[in-house]
Amino acid sequence: MPELRTHAVFPEVARERGHYESFYLRASHPSEPLGIWIRHTVHKRPGAAPAGSVWFTLFEAGGPRASKVTVGEEQLSAPPDGYIQIGDTEIGPGRAAGSAVTEQLAASWQLTFAEGAPAFRHLPREWMYRAPVPRTKTLSPYPRTTFSGRVRAGDREIELDAWPGMVGHNWGAEHAERWIWTNGTGFDSDAEAYLDAAIGRIKLGPFTTPWIGNGVLFVDGELHRLGGLERTRSTVVRETPQGAQLVLPGKGVTVSGRVGAEPERFVAWKYADPDGGGHDVVNCSIASMTLKVERDGRPPIDLHAEHGATFELGMRETDHGVQVQPFPDG
Repeated sequence: MPELRTHAVFPEVARERGHYESFYLRASHPSEPLGIWIRHTVHKRPGAAPAGSVWFTLFEAGGPRASKVTVGEEQLSAPPDGYIQIGDTEIGPGRAAGSAVTEQLAASWQLTFAEGAPAFRHLPREWMYRAPVPRTKTLSPYPRTTFSGRVRAGDREIELDAWPGMVGHNWGAEHAERWIWTNGTGFDSDAEAYLDAAIGRIKLGPFTTPWIGNGVLFVDGELHRLGGLERTRSTVVRETPQGAQLVLPGKGVTVSGRVGAEPERFVAWKYADPDGGGHDVVNCSIASMTLKVERDGRPPIDLHAEHGATFELGMRETDHGVQVQPFPDG
C-alpha cells in the first residue's frame, strides 16, 4: 500500500477554533489545451461544525466548466488509509475518485496517480507547521506526478493516460492577504522538470508584507529550493488576474519568467475565511509557462510549457473580469 505523505488536520481542530483545509489536484493533457482541477475542502467557523466541499473544473480552449457540492459534518471524514473523504468523494495515496453533480455540470472521476516526485514542504522550518504563525501552511505531497483514468463532465468522457500534474495540501486559520500558487510540468525540453511555488503577502496588524515566495524547482536532474524570508528583497512579482512575471531566487540559482493565460480560460470562485472574510480567486490550469533558470557557473536553461501550468491568484478586489461561479463558500 502506498504511504501517506500528509494527513488531514481538521479532525484535531478544537470546536472553538476556525479552520480551513484543502487537498487539491490538477492535471493537464500532454499536448492539448485540456486540463482538470479538483479541490476537496473543509471550512469551519469558530464554534461551528465543519463542512466539506468538492470543487471541480474542466479547462478547455473554449473556456472552463465547473461544479461544486457542499455537505455537512456527518459526510466528512479522514479515512485511516486516505487523506479526506467528502460524501462519495475521496483522495488518498495514488487514487482520487468521486463526483460533483449540480445543475451547472454533472462531473465524476476515477483516477490513479503515480508516486512521482518526493513531497515538498514549502515552509522551510518544521516548527512553522506547528506554530500559530504563519497562519497558512502549505505542502505538496506530490509536486509532480502523472494521472491516469477517466473523467466525465456532462456528456463528455475523457481518458487520462499519464497526464502530468500534482497534488497539494494547505490549511490554516486564514488565507494569506494575497497569494499566487503556480505549478508547471510537461516542459518541452525536460519532461521530468517541474516548478511548484506558493507566493504570498501576509497581513500583520495594519501592515502587509512584501511578496514572500517558497517553492521548488527540479531541472536537469537537480532539486532547488526557491525563495524564503531571507530572499524577499530579490523576489520579484508583477501580477495581474491573467498572469505574472516572476523572479524567484534560490541558493546558487535564480528562476525568472512568466506564467498566465487568456482571460477566457480562467475560472473564478469565492474563497471564505473562517472569520467571515473572503477573497476572489482566479485559476487557470492550462496556463503557459516560460522560465529561464540561471545557475552559478553554468549555462542558463530555458523551459517552456504551452499549457502545462497552473496560475492562481487570490485577491480582495472583485474587478478582475472573470465571472465568479455561482457557488457560495463558508
